[in-house]
Amino acid sequence: MKLVLLKEKEYQKFAGNHALGNFLQTTNWGHLKEHNGWTMHLLGVKEKGQIIAGGMLLSKNTPIRKKMFYAPHGFLLDYQDEEFLREFMLQVKKYVKEHGGFFLKIDPYLEYKSRDKYGELAESGVDNSRVVRILEDLGFIKQCTMGEQTLQASWMYVIDIDGRSLDDVMKDMDSKTRQMIRKNEKNGVTVREGTYEELEKFEDIMKHTSDRREFLNRSLSYYQNMYKEFSKDKISKLYFAELVIPEILASIEKEKKALKREASIRKKNIENGSLKMKKDKLEAKEKEMEESMQKLEARKEEMEALQKEYGDTVVLGSILFMVYGNEVLSFAGGAYRQFSKYQPFYSLYFEMIRYAVENQFKRYNFYGISSNLTESDPMYGVYLFKRGFGGHVVELIGEYDLPISKPFYQLYKISYKLVHRLKKLKAKLRK
Repeated sequence: MKLVLLKEKEYQKFAGNHALGNFLQTTNWGHLKEHNGWTMHLLGVKEKGQIIAGGMLLSKNTPIRKKMFYAPHGFLLDYQDEEFLREFMLQVKKYVKEHGGFFLKIDPYLEYKSRDKYGELAESGVDNSRVVRILEDLGFIKQCTMGEQTLQASWMYVIDIDGRSLDDVMKDMDSKTRQMIRKNEKNGVTVREGTYEELEKFEDIMKHTSDRREFLNRSLSYYQNMYKEFSKDKISKLYFAELVIPEILASIEKEKKALKREASIRKKNIENGSLKMKKDKLEAKEKEMEESMQKLEARKEEMEALQKEYGDTVVLGSILFMVYGNEVLSFAGGAYRQFSKYQPFYSLYFEMIRYAVENQFKRYNFYGISSNLTESDPMYGVYLFKRGFGGHVVELIGEYDLPISKPFYQLYKISYKLVHRLKKLKAKLRK
């Protein structure tokens, strides 16, 4: 086996068609990371001129003045071919060593064992425990256990949609989820695709969400660089959920007129004898109409108040999606707390599920969830929300380090822990 450097175009074509292809194994991601001091390496193995395995490696100098190498959600190869896997990893190890690396990190986009929507192991399906044993036999060390955080999402929630219609997908949703999707449609929550110029809106939403949920938000320049890199290949899609007040007010007036017309027709038909109704039934009907009119009037007042404070268009929330390979993936998103009653994520997720079905992707990926699927976990509510759409839990095989130089690797681990403790301490002092 010979490991060779690949040209960008040939690598992109290979990665985009590979079963394990994902947005983190694109040169778009590599170029984005170059803004933060990483160097991209495109490696592959060819057979009769065709790439049969490969991956993107990123390298960066560390505080101990040695390079670490990282294959985000890579490599792209047949992990079931044990002999090939062993030889490929040995060749990569050799490459890392020759290029000044002291350790290699990987977190393959490979499912560990099949799980159901509750996170319980399925009776049959995927089982890649043999792959894990091979990696450990090659010297790879697992970095995270249950409940710990990894660099990339290793627990995800997905909906398999290959060959299914939107109706099929909706049948698997909880009744509450279907009701909320329809309620949002009825109440005028609309979804539209955004542009590069609107990333400031997105970053503002993310800032409000990160402050509330206590996660690290990226800078506007990060989102701008990401969008530029991925949108040129039509991989990234930015969507907003909104209330367009003039349209909603027009819809309310239309509903009010329809109710009045219905009441007028009913009264006329009773008077000319073409409709006979008992007194109690007529009173019940009139009461029902009065209540409907009151609800519409209350909603009109609510919309007018929002219009006065925020203008004609009220942005509720936004999500940045990645559309690549076999899946549509929800990468990052947030919503304004003051508009939480409108539940924008139901509309945003559903719009992209519809997109995935109509464009014949194999799955919709909600992306990260906690590995601790118990009520005590702070992220349990997020998991429950995603579960309402149907689908199932996916556990990847995890994050592994391969030390090339054990002394330097141990020194790096110590310094890494120390740096992160200092960061946590600074964050606490700022609060």
